[in-house]
Amino acid sequence: MTLQQVGHRFGQRVMLFHDVNVTLQAGHVYALVGPSGSGKSTMLSILAGWTTPTEGEVLRHGVWRVNWVFQNPCGVARRTAIDHVMLPYLAQGVTVECAERRARALLAEFGLERLADRQYRELSGGEAQRLMLARGVACNADLLLVDEPTAQLDIHTADTVNARLGALARRGTIVVVATHDHRTRDAATDVIDLEDYQ
Repeated sequence: MTLQQVGHRFGQRVMLFHDVNVTLQAGHVYALVGPSGSGKSTMLSILAGWTTPTEGEVLRHGVWRVNWVFQNPCGVARRTAIDHVMLPYLAQGVTVECAERRARALLAEFGLERLADRQYRELSGGEAQRLMLARGVACNADLLLVDEPTAQLDIHTADTVNARLGALARRGTIVVVATHDHRTRDAATDVIDLEDYQ
């Protein structure tokens, strides 16, 4: 996936960023950083294909499936945690038994195995965030966009999430993480600092 001279602004305002030339490669975790208002969420939207940049273009060679894990988790209140993670597997055509087995293993990786049968509305903010990350991984996307994944997590859990995103990238996914967390930045393989494109 390649960004060629990408820039964006809203209306007649000053450009958020311009002349971004970056090639995103499978197997890498990109920390998307910059001060508040620098356009991190806008860049994620451009990468997702939801926003057309004001300038330049995005070439999506090899990227067919995109998943975005938002900063504020949003699930189905009365569905269980395991339901949320099983659904992407079922959509990929696996059996119910296989989907449940994979979902339980993934929940365990995010420290949620004891909450598998709990309804979403019963989860804390940090638990809901980890659940959405687990669901994002289950989607088996070519490009996984993650907005501030560790904002609601303690240090130990945040380190676990960072390691899991790294493991996912090593399986061939492009991972782009918008973050203010220096630990997440340090755990990434590459850094895209939007302040460099002001």
